[in-house]
Amino acid sequence: MRKLIVLSVLSVLFPFIGCGSMSMTPSSQSGGVPRDGELMFPKDYKSFPAFLTGIQKPDAVRDLYINPVGAKAQSGQAFPDGSIMVMEIYNAKKNTAGEFEKGANGTLVKADLAKVFVMQKGAGWGKHAPDILKNGDWIYSAFKANGERLDVDYAACRGCHLPLGDSKDYVHRYDEYFSKRGHGSH
Repeated sequence: MRKLIVLSVLSVLFPFIGCGSMSMTPSSQSGGVPRDGELMFPKDYKSFPAFLTGIQKPDAVRDLYINPVGAKAQSGQAFPDGSIMVMEIYNAKKNTAGEFEKGANGTLVKADLAKVFVMQKGAGWGKHAPDILKNGDWIYSAFKANGERLDVDYAACRGCHLPLGDSKDYVHRYDEYFSKRGHGSH
């Protein structure tokens, strides 16, 4: 019941706040365990395997990457500690009339990279999250395209991933990823 109430409140807030992790910079207050917003920008994420690309949103295109540690996960399993997922959010290109451009395949065309969201998993890392927003041991960070930190409400990220639960390890498009990968191996 408590989760239902939190999800209801967050669903009202989502239109106003944004959703959305290599080495960490833990806060001295967190006993060496990083909190949301404390991860370093993973500069080499473009070398990670693609998780999924070209995900269409109403006004954006998303590309997702997963580090080699995370790519070792098998369908039906949680991602291992040390997994890093990166989501690039590109603005959709507009024409001179202000309408979104579509490519030959009917999908939105990428314009500039707007934001980079990162989620990373480590043993015990989720312990500082509020009980009603725990997403296992995942923590979140957000960055501008140039790698500078963005100040976001991480409760929104947690609320967005929370409904996926343990069975999907709080990861959006979990089934789609393993389905496209084929046979649960990479």
